Amino acid sequence: MRKKYLLLYTCLLVTGLHINAQCKQRKRPNVLFICIDDLRRELGVYGSEVITPNIDGLAAEGSLFLHHYAQVPTSGASRACMLTGCLPKNKNDLSNEACKIRLSSKAEGDEPETLFHQLKRNGYYTVGIGKISHYADGYLYGYSKPVSRKLELPYSWNEMLFDAGKWGTGWNAFFGYSDGSNRQSRSKEVKPYECADVPDDGYPDGLTANLAVSKLQELLNKEQPFCLAVGFFKPHLPFAAPQKYWDMYDEKKLLLSPIPDLPNGCSKLGFHNSDEFNGYLLGEEKASLNKKVSDAYARKLRHAYYACISYVDAQVGKLLDVLRDTGEFDNTIIVLWGDHGWHLGDHRIWGKHTLYETALSSALIIKAPMMKKGVKNKRIVNSVDIYPTLMDLCGVQCPKRLDGNSLIELLNDPKDVDWKDISYSYFNNAVSVRVPKYRLIQYWHDNDSVLELYQYNKDTFERKDISKNKSKIVKSLLPILKEGCINTAF
Repeated sequence: MRKKYLLLYTCLLVTGLHINAQCKQRKRPNVLFICIDDLRRELGVYGSEVITPNIDGLAAEGSLFLHHYAQVPTSGASRACMLTGCLPKNKNDLSNEACKIRLSSKAEGDEPETLFHQLKRNGYYTVGIGKISHYADGYLYGYSKPVSRKLELPYSWNEMLFDAGKWGTGWNAFFGYSDGSNRQSRSKEVKPYECADVPDDGYPDGLTANLAVSKLQELLNKEQPFCLAVGFFKPHLPFAAPQKYWDMYDEKKLLLSPIPDLPNGCSKLGFHNSDEFNGYLLGEEKASLNKKVSDAYARKLRHAYYACISYVDAQVGKLLDVLRDTGEFDNTIIVLWGDHGWHLGDHRIWGKHTLYETALSSALIIKAPMMKKGVKNKRIVNSVDIYPTLMDLCGVQCPKRLDGNSLIELLNDPKDVDWKDISYSYFNNAVSVRVPKYRLIQYWHDNDSVLELYQYNKDTFERKDISKNKSKIVKSLLPILKEGCINTAF
């Protein structure tokens, strides 16, 4: 089936049967790849109360994946998996420095190669703007250090761009506040949120959108097919957004987490005390597994997170408007991807870094020429699947060593009987396998291991560890989990 869809898609691209009256048909489609940091499945189109009309509109033009999972619940490692199409192979692959270690010092031609490198070698003009890999502007340097000229992904880009504005460096902008200060310069004596009466470009993501709009308009005038990758910072901490996006919500009416406590019977090995969040030292309350934050403060933080998403949604809308205004929307592959999820008080955690549903699940939308529109796909898919999918959609031969599988059939047939609904995720000394009804997690601790099993019914929350009561299910899932540990350090 995959060969049939791929052959048909390639033939249509080559022969130019899909014609746009306003522009000359290219043999290969252009690509707009949008990365959004810490964006869990919190969009209007996912049923959330968050207001995201632009991204919701994009989902209506393509496929919305309802069960997309990151392979590691931290930014650098998750992005490394997505960029290389590979599962983690060792402990270094679980760190934020994964791309630096695996890619930045290797000779060109060494594996793994990123998906953008692969497109570049096959005739695409590739441009990165903002946070695509781990480092905020694509260059390797410390939070408080001067900007270097050493690229994190040295062979991926024809151009790597960023406008740091009044913040001066990418990392300062990443942790920036509206007055031009940042978390580092203020020795972490800052709040985890900010509401300022400034225009969109009063924060870094507005500058990124402006730069991306300008570059997109330039690239559309090229004969060469292009891939423009744009990385937005929000809703990553600090939750800082212009006031007009805060004003979209009535804080008192916002819902609280439906799972504010730890699951019954859990081992607690997979939980943490929200150290990243608590590192913003002027926060009104500290998060702890021993005591959840007040309902009022939880709503304040949710308000801030939602405002950031609505702010980024507006920036995404600016890019989509360029494609529509130039008649290129239908001829462009668009991928919108969140690098992992984020606990908003779920299980008393404010942050990522767990192997539970809320930290591993994130937004994924793929829109491609000649593919079905408005698909709400319930299949289990992975960040490592994006690489082979994009290669198929662009007519580029896919490397054989990838761990991901192309989603090209699911874009037209969500009920594809050959698709395997399995997701593997890794963090610290633990591995998780997610299948349609269950998640099995194995933690290694003190020369022993602990298992947790969760069942998902109408919702996707961990409410009770049932590993002791469902031994047959555990026994059936253990071999599947072990398959995810082949060729890894686990």
